[in-house]
Amino acid sequence: MLEIRHLRTLSAIRDTGSLQEAAERLHVTQSALSHQLRELEGRLNVQLLNRRTRPARLTTAALRIIELADEVLPRMRATQLELQRLSVGHTGRLHLAIECHSCFQWLMPALDQFRQQWPDVELDLSAAFSFAPLPALVRGDLDVVITSDPQPLDAVHYVPLFCYELVLAVAKADPLAQHDAVQPEHLANKVLITYPVERERMDVFTYFLDPADVEPAAVRQAELTPVIVQLVASHRGVAALPNWALTEYLDQGWLTTCRLGPQGVWRTLYAAVRTEDTDAEYIRAFTDQAKTTCFETLSEITVADRQADGEHTLPKSLATS
Repeated sequence: MLEIRHLRTLSAIRDTGSLQEAAERLHVTQSALSHQLRELEGRLNVQLLNRRTRPARLTTAALRIIELADEVLPRMRATQLELQRLSVGHTGRLHLAIECHSCFQWLMPALDQFRQQWPDVELDLSAAFSFAPLPALVRGDLDVVITSDPQPLDAVHYVPLFCYELVLAVAKADPLAQHDAVQPEHLANKVLITYPVERERMDVFTYFLDPADVEPAAVRQAELTPVIVQLVASHRGVAALPNWALTEYLDQGWLTTCRLGPQGVWRTLYAAVRTEDTDAEYIRAFTDQAKTTCFETLSEITVADRQADGEHTLPKSLATS
């Protein structure tokens, strides 16, 4: 029965102290304002104005409604302002999940830069290692997923960030270090050290070992890249990692790398967003910032081609060089 206009009317009467000034604030005639009040009194079956006083005074019932107005009207104004800013892409929510253990190396600087430019966007970050992030993106629980495993979903658009090579990290004294490129059979007697990720989500199996029907001697898992590197350097096994994730360790002389196959295994890292959000200005700003930060921060990466991922071919930018 109560409407927003009633809340505004009673608030204006309280603030101005008279029907005439309240009518002027609300851009209506005093007669229309009086009619609105009498209509509301009839609906509620209570008196809202004591008209026997000069000026008319608000009753206890009216003051109770004004308490509600003081709660509702500021929230409405704030929401309207937020919706206006959303409509022009100046604010929003960016809940992000990553499927890449090594992504923090470039992602945190990218988020810091983005936060400075878009302080009103709500940011949240989680590691998508214990749940399926793309269905969460479609449901609206997430807004961006960083992944190298795009799935054909109508509701999801994939923005390519960069292309990288998956390489095999081996200790410098390991016999495999003498090879520029290894074959799947070379890993048959090796311990393969991986992140704690399901086998079907690991590129070294999907695009290198499984097609050749080769199994490593054993699989050992470690959560952190530095731990994996230390295990490899101490001859505890080998690991397939993105080339850019190993740069700092190669510079320290702890290990060396080999290609997986003569042309290597090349993958593309994507920012997955909902199709409906592709035109949101702050979403585009984030993906643009991510690309910029990647190429400023990482080495051994190249511009992503929109070719099918998983092919054992060089990206065009390298194949033609």
